[in-house]
Amino acid sequence: MGKSISRIIAEFAVNLKYEDLPENVVNEVKRYLYDSIGCAYGAMDTKDVGIMRGIYKEMEGAPESTTIGFGDKIPAVNSSLVNSLMIRALDFNDIYWKEDPSHPSDIIPAALSVAEKYNADMKTVITAIALAYEFEQRLCEFAVPGVRERKWHHATLTQFVSPIVAGKVMGLNVDQMVNAIGISGSHNHTIGCPTAGKLTMMKNTVDPMAVQAGVFAAMMAEKGYTGTEAVFEGKEGFMDCFFGWDYTNQKNDPINMKGRDPNALLPDWNWDIEKLTGNLGQKFKILECSMKAFPTEALTHTHISATLKVMKSNRLSYKEVEEVKVTTIARACDILFDPHKYRPDSRETADHSLPYCIAAAIVDGKITTQSFSDEKMKDPAIWEVIDKIKGEASIEFEKMFPAKQPSKVVVKTKSGEFFSAYLEYPKGDPREPMTSEDLDNKFAALAEGKLDKVSQLKVKEMIFDCESMSAREFMEKLVIKG
Repeated sequence: MGKSISRIIAEFAVNLKYEDLPENVVNEVKRYLYDSIGCAYGAMDTKDVGIMRGIYKEMEGAPESTTIGFGDKIPAVNSSLVNSLMIRALDFNDIYWKEDPSHPSDIIPAALSVAEKYNADMKTVITAIALAYEFEQRLCEFAVPGVRERKWHHATLTQFVSPIVAGKVMGLNVDQMVNAIGISGSHNHTIGCPTAGKLTMMKNTVDPMAVQAGVFAAMMAEKGYTGTEAVFEGKEGFMDCFFGWDYTNQKNDPINMKGRDPNALLPDWNWDIEKLTGNLGQKFKILECSMKAFPTEALTHTHISATLKVMKSNRLSYKEVEEVKVTTIARACDILFDPHKYRPDSRETADHSLPYCIAAAIVDGKITTQSFSDEKMKDPAIWEVIDKIKGEASIEFEKMFPAKQPSKVVVKTKSGEFFSAYLEYPKGDPREPMTSEDLDNKFAALAEGKLDKVSQLKVKEMIFDCESMSAREFMEKLVIKG
C-alpha cells in the first residue's frame, strides 16, 4: 500500500507556504475574510450567539482568543466555536455545492482563534484559510453521491478539515497532522436532521461544533495524542461506513442504495479519491467557491433571483398574484418544500423555506436579514401569498446540477396572465461574482448599527492589508469600541 489519504493531505498542508499562494488566491482569501467578518457582525444580536457566548463567559478560562466584535477573551478552543457560529448564524456566508454542500468560511475561526493563542502572523492565517477552502471543497466532491444525499450533514466533512487548518497555524509536523485528522475524523459524524423538516438553532451550530472539535484534536495531536491514520480508507473507516468502498482490496465497490430523496437521479454510491488528493497545488479551489447575495439556503438563490426578475420587470404587486410555480431539482423540492416549510416558526426554518423566501421576495421586492425577523414572519401579506407557491421537480434540471443551478419561475396573475423567468446560476457564483461594490454594500448592511461608515472602511482596509500584522493585532482591530 502507498501513503494513506490523510498522510497525502497532511504532507501538502504542512509543506504549503504563503509564498506558494498566487496573488489572486491571497486576494480571494481576503474577500472571503471580509465577507465572513461582515456576517459575524450581523449575527452579534442573534439569540443563538447570545446563548453560546454567555455559556463560555460563565465558564471563563484562559484569555487566549478574542470573540469577534465583542472583544471577550476566552480559551481558543471555545472562541473557535463562538466565532464560527457568528459567521454561520445568519446563513449568509459562502457556499460551495457539488456532490455535497458546505460553507468553508465556517472554518476560518479554526485559524484565527489558534493564531491568537500561538501568536502567529496573518500570512500563516491566510495560508491556513486557503487550506480550509481547498480541502472542504475537495471533500464536497469526494463522496458520489454526497454524504448529504446519504442522509448525513456536511459537518461530517468539516471534521476532517478543521484539524488541518488549526494544525497548520500551530506548526504541526506531518505525523502530528495525520494524528489530528484521525482524532477528529473518528468521532464527529453529523446526522442530517439539523437541516431536515422543522429546523432549530442546531442547523447553524453543528458545523461550528465540528470546527471546535478539529481545533481540540490538533491540540491533542500536538501533545502526542494519536489517532487513526487510515480514517478514510481503512476497515470501518469513513469510506467503508458510508458504503461504496472495498477496504480489503482498497478499491471502489459501487453499491446501489436509496438516498435521502428517492426521486433524485443519483449514481451508485462511490468515491472519487482523485478529487480529494489529485493535483494538489496546481489550482486552488477557493477560486471556485461562491458568495451569497441572500441570507438563505443556497438552493433558494437562483429561484429568488428569478422571482424578483419576474416581479420587477413586469411591475407586479403581490396582490395580483394567483399562483407561482417554481421548477427546480428534486433535492431542492425535498429540502425546501416539505410541509414544515409552509409554516415556518423560526428564522432557521424560514431561511430554508423556499415558499417563505419566494413569498417575502414577492411582497417586499427584496430579501435581507430583516426578512426573517420575528416581526416580518408575522406579516399577513406573506401568509396571504405563501400557499400560492408550488414546487415542481424536473428530471431535466436534475441532470444539469451541480454544474448549473437552474430555476424556472412562472407567475400566474388573477387576471389570467402568465409571466416567467429562467436562470441557471445565482449572483455570487464564480460565473457572476460579487463585485467589490456588492461586497461593500453587503458588509455595510450587516455592520449597520455597530460600525459607522468610517469604521467600516477602516476594517475593510485592515483586512485587505493584513499580511504584515499578527493575528492578535488583527483580532483586536475587529473589536467594536464604545
